[in-house]
Amino acid sequence: MHYALGKLFTICEWIMKLAYVNLLWLLFTVAGLIVFGFMPATVSLFTIVRKWQMNQTEVPVWDTFLSIYKKEFTKSNLLGFMLVIWAGFLLLDLHFVHGLERSLQLVFFVPLLIISVPYFITLMYLFPVYVHYDLRVTEYIKNSCFLGILNLHITIILAASAGSIIFLLLYSPVFIPFFSAISITWILMYGGMYCFKKIEPRQNQRQPELTRHTGLSRHI
Repeated sequence: MHYALGKLFTICEWIMKLAYVNLLWLLFTVAGLIVFGFMPATVSLFTIVRKWQMNQTEVPVWDTFLSIYKKEFTKSNLLGFMLVIWAGFLLLDLHFVHGLERSLQLVFFVPLLIISVPYFITLMYLFPVYVHYDLRVTEYIKNSCFLGILNLHITIILAASAGSIIFLLLYSPVFIPFFSAISITWILMYGGMYCFKKIEPRQNQRQPELTRHTGLSRHI
């Protein structure tokens, strides 16, 4: 009986923690006027989830979230600006394709689709890579894309899982303020950690500058 109650209490505690950090993500995103708040808030969210998945379950959520948000505000927004430019080029290309005659649309749409795939792959791995490695801004994009392509089967599983969660949240929108970002973050971070464990031995041999964050590191 006591064991069952203990398990129930642990489950309820984790539900509260997940909802709490999701609400923090919303709060800090809005605090940055969304445009400037999304990237640092998401980095903070991924940092906390990474620590939880590394069994650092007693991490102070508020202090960690706030410190990472302030520390990574400029760098993460610079990265976000680069992603917006990339997306802008893709949208311009899409607009150009739609303006063509129907017979030419298919010819140009296939190459557009091919160059769009790396963008979405990069988005899936960008934040896990960001909170796990200390790199230059452009290297986050390059390594995220390569990581997703090298682990294409994991990428497909993550995309399907994230898509399923989005579908469920849209079906039950009452859960969006409490579990939207955290649920997707948990899946993407879990997939990222799985890929890191597979490639890190080779990375440490070839690229020793890619130092894994452990203990007290860049993201505290």
